[in-house]
Formats: sequence, C-alpha cells, structure tokens
Amino acid sequence: MLTIINKSTNPRFNLALEEYVLKFLEIDEDFILLWQNGPSVIIGRNQNTIEEVNSSYVNEHNINVVRRISGGGAVYHDLGNLNYTFVTKNLKDNLNNYRKFTEPVIKILNELGVPAEFSGRNDITIEGKKFSGNAQSYFRNKMFHHGTILFNADLEAVSRVLNVKVDKIESKGIKSVRSRVTNVLPYLKEPTTIVAFQEKLLKSILGTDDISSKEYKLTESDLKKINGLKEVKYDGWDWNYGESPKFDLQKSKRYEGGNLDIRLIVEDGIIENIKIFGDFFGKEEVSKLEKLIEDNKFEEQSLRKVLSTIDVGDYFFKITLDDLINCIFY
Repeated sequence: MLTIINKSTNPRFNLALEEYVLKFLEIDEDFILLWQNGPSVIIGRNQNTIEEVNSSYVNEHNINVVRRISGGGAVYHDLGNLNYTFVTKNLKDNLNNYRKFTEPVIKILNELGVPAEFSGRNDITIEGKKFSGNAQSYFRNKMFHHGTILFNADLEAVSRVLNVKVDKIESKGIKSVRSRVTNVLPYLKEPTTIVAFQEKLLKSILGTDDISSKEYKLTESDLKKINGLKEVKYDGWDWNYGESPKFDLQKSKRYEGGNLDIRLIVEDGIIENIKIFGDFFGKEEVSKLEKLIEDNKFEEQSLRKVLSTIDVGDYFFKITLDDLINCIFY
C-alpha cells in the first residue's frame, strides 16, 4: 500500500485528488490518503444541496460547500477533522464492507484508550456518539472508501451549518440523518495533536515507521490533471448545486409591506416555476416578475443580478430587493 502526502486544505482540490486517484492514476497499488479540509460542508452525491445547508450560516462564516462523488449524508469538515481514503482494486472483499475499512481506525483508537466501535451501517461511535461517517464510490474495477474522524472539530458549527432554515422543502434528494456527535480528543488517555495522531494512524495502516518509503509523489502531470478536474468540476456551481435533484420549495415571511408566500419548483438548480402570493400591494402585475425569475439559477448572486435590473418596489410596496432575496434563500 502506498500513500500520497497531501498538505492541501482546499476541499475542492482534495476531492479532485480523490477522484483522480480512483479514476486516472494508473498504478497497480492500493492507496491510503489522509487529508484535512478548511471549514466546509461536503454534500453527498445524491443530495439536494439547498436542503442540507444552512445558507445564512454558511455565507456569514465563508464556509465552502462542495459535492463529493460518494453517496451518504452531508458532513461538516474543519481543521479539527481528519479524513481518510482507501483506494483499491479488490472489489470482491471490499464492496460495501464498511466494517473492514474502519477497523484500522478503531484499532489505533483502542490502543490509545478510546472505546471506539463500529456502529450501524457505516459509522464509528464512542459511547453511542458518532465521530466518523463513511461512504464508498466505485469506478470500473476500482473503488474508494472514505471516512471522517472528528478529532477536535467545532461541534457547534457541526450542528449549526447543517441546520437548514427553510420553511418547507419536498425533495427527492437523500436527506442526512442528524446524530449525536462527539470528538475523539476528550477520550484520549494522553492528549495529543491531530498532526501526531495522523502520523500514528498512517504508520499503523502502512505497517512501517518509514512513511517516505511508501510515498507516491504527485508529478507535475498529475497535479495539472487534478487542478484541471478541480476547475472544471469542483469549482463549479453546476456540480455543487446544479446536480441537486428536483425539489419544491415553499417560503413565507412577513415584512413591513405585507406577507410574501413564495412557491418554487427547481430542477438541476434552475428555477422552473415560481408563484408569489401574499397580502402585499404593488402597481405592477407580479406575474411579470415571476416570468423574469424563471429559467434562472437558484443562486442568490445570479438572482440578485437579474432582479437588480428592475424596481422591485413596483411590485411590492415597502418590500425591498433584499427582503425578496431574504425570503427566497433564508
């Protein structure tokens, strides 16, 4: 088994690296990758991004939102979280075998005095509290299994960033299951840093203290292809938001000028249909505004740009552009 030492904390680069190793790195070896992301929400492949993310919290705290290629639920990452990825060609013994891939993590934690154990379908827990979720992805004759380790993460952010603040969403996306979570650090008999823990875990998995002897160093060609994948896919709105399943959204809020009750149908991140109801007053027919909004991205910046070309006050007395945006997105 080989490893790639990856110091990047950019989630878009890191997810591109995972996909590259799985799909394009032609080396007949299994790999273990250990990596960290800056503050990020990582969305499951089949999820509705809008439904999973607390948009106001994400925007206020400049948190990345990125979709991964594996299934499962949305998770929060920061520098107190350590991620691990196994890449292998051995599908027969490893496909859907979540217990097997979590064993090395459980083993090292048990050695450190932490009562970690495999739980449910794909989690690792301590005293019934989840600190690691796992998922898999497959490509031709290869697969990867990746998981999280909440080592010393901001647990308040974990709860708030996924606390969706919408009135009603009916979606075909796979919803995250909210669980009680905990960090590893409080359970360690001897406190250590996440860097020291990462090194200990990597040595244990590789079966050697000489990590450099098991390191594959990315070439300039590798890096060019990884960054290309990042730019084309993981940097883009289409992948992170536009890939969301079709959903219906209902939002209702009261402002000085009256109540807004907004219903939307969104598919592939595009607003197919919008109806605006309420007890507001205006001199223009709101149907004109609805037609202007339709066929645009369900994205605050895009919609704000479209709506800034008109005077929203013509449609809603004492309801501003900011109010309308607030009602739709927050």
